[in-house]
Amino acid sequence: MIVLEDMKLYRIGELAKIAGVSERTIDYYTKMSLIIPETRTQKNYRLYSSETLNRLERINQMKQEKYTLEEIRAKLELWNDVTDETDVTNKLSALEMHMQQLEREVKELEPIISQLKPGQANRAYTHLVPQSLACIEAIRILLNHGPFT
Repeated sequence: MIVLEDMKLYRIGELAKIAGVSERTIDYYTKMSLIIPETRTQKNYRLYSSETLNRLERINQMKQEKYTLEEIRAKLELWNDVTDETDVTNKLSALEMHMQQLEREVKELEPIISQLKPGQANRAYTHLVPQSLACIEAIRILLNHGPFT
């Protein structure tokens, strides 16, 4: 680790170890512009900031939520456009991402649900559906018809 003007900077190996990913992954993400080195050493080694660690955590979280790397890059680019409404934008983006994840999970469950016996399906829907639908509908209204459109 190198400290430059009160900023911790990490070489690729250090960053990979702390983030729990391989050096090849760091290289690949850099080539895809998912992460960007803060600076370079005199010998042209890339140095990454602590913010890169946060970005890698976001990338890993979105990968677990089954986003493609291209979708992740698009989301990260949106997050880079910081506005005065940053908090609201971040929360709405997080809600949108979560809804997309839920939609993916529902699609994955559809084949399983279609194989349930009628009694099993009714029990599952009775316990989960009313509250979930109300919550999803409220979020959709906020995103589509709220003061932000």
